[in-house]
Amino acid sequence: MKKIIKTDYIRRILMIAVPIVLSNLISQLQMLIDRVFIGRLSIASMSAVGNASTPMWTTMNILFSLTVGATILVSQAYGAGDNERARTLLASLFKYNNVVGLFMFAFWFFCPQAAFRPMGVDESIIGMSIDYARVCAPIFVLTGIGASVSCLLQVSQKTRIMVWYGISRSLANVVLDYIMIFGKFGFPAMGVKGAALATTLAELLGDVIVLVYVLRSKELVLKPAFREIVSSKFGPYLETVKLGTPAACEEFAWNMGNIYLLVMLNRISVEAAGIHSIVFGVELIAVVVVGSVGNATLTLSGYETGKKNPDGVWDVVMNSALLSWAVSLLNLIIFILFPTQILGLFTKDAAVINAAGMYLLIVGLDLFPKSGNIIFGSGIKGYGRPGWMLKTQLLGTAFVVTGSTLLVMVFHRGIIEIFCLVVADETLRFLLNNWKLRDIRKKNRQIPALQGDAD
Repeated sequence: MKKIIKTDYIRRILMIAVPIVLSNLISQLQMLIDRVFIGRLSIASMSAVGNASTPMWTTMNILFSLTVGATILVSQAYGAGDNERARTLLASLFKYNNVVGLFMFAFWFFCPQAAFRPMGVDESIIGMSIDYARVCAPIFVLTGIGASVSCLLQVSQKTRIMVWYGISRSLANVVLDYIMIFGKFGFPAMGVKGAALATTLAELLGDVIVLVYVLRSKELVLKPAFREIVSSKFGPYLETVKLGTPAACEEFAWNMGNIYLLVMLNRISVEAAGIHSIVFGVELIAVVVVGSVGNATLTLSGYETGKKNPDGVWDVVMNSALLSWAVSLLNLIIFILFPTQILGLFTKDAAVINAAGMYLLIVGLDLFPKSGNIIFGSGIKGYGRPGWMLKTQLLGTAFVVTGSTLLVMVFHRGIIEIFCLVVADETLRFLLNNWKLRDIRKKNRQIPALQGDAD
């Protein structure tokens, strides 16, 4: 039997993923503390923040997903030894991603209600949601640059600065949360608006630290010069966007499914939306770990594709999957052993805490197929075939929208059934993506060169 665990690939995966994992874990710890503080205000406050943050981070994720095309093309060029093409792509990315970020800022600052009202956000909390969105909107000013820097660092396998980014941003956020939400040290108690202001200031601080590192670093051989960025043409950016659009549409479709779930949960009750925000916020700790491994999988899969090595892509994916499922197992064990303690951090509602075991068990099981989708999907994208992932996500979104509508509107079911629907969706898509990656590998072992298609 062929050896599955390859220590060289494990080392390379961890080299890229560990700094991102540490940064994201620190960030998630900060977000959890943020939710603890908000939860102490009221379940309505938690619902308002959940309704606001979900569509906001959806738009942010779309920009990062568009950048997936650049990560694929730059890593393939780097693997093929064509550093000049890699720098040309990055220069165009830095220039035009920034323009997209400015448009996102304008939308969330001037008309956030255009997103919240179609979601059915309750009138009792929509004011808090709008305040949260407007105060957080300045984060988008640097989002385009941040996505470009993330691509550069991943492909260059120089992600250690992300640890300092996470530490600085998270410490600042926790301190500012405490001061601004509850009104400490002479500051007024600002509640939800204070949470948003703390998040904004902390995010901007972290972005500035990473940007200074990139500008000063001499280790980033693919870093484009400022004059290259200014004079860059739109064509290379269009090339990356063309490849990244399916990934962005996939991310958008996934988030639209989540937003629609919030719409259905809002129809059940304000409390149901708050519970969703809490439980899936807890799951995010494990998801960001797996997502960081997925980032490494995408980068290394693209690199091996550039080298025309399909077996190398498969080894990257399998070793990443083993790491991710180990994380999923640990997460499930923690959820089984400490359910009431975990949810008790975020709410004093006895009914929510009493049902904690069932909520967290379902979400813990959900992480296994979700991890598989992240890792196998990254391998498929590394081949230059993000279109397949869009197809399976559209299928999944249709499944979630149809299923949740029937459960809530026709059968009048509750939050447990909605959670089970999410698990079924992730499982279905994992089975499809597993089959597809095996099929791609088989075909590319039979041809002399790897080429992307319009899947």
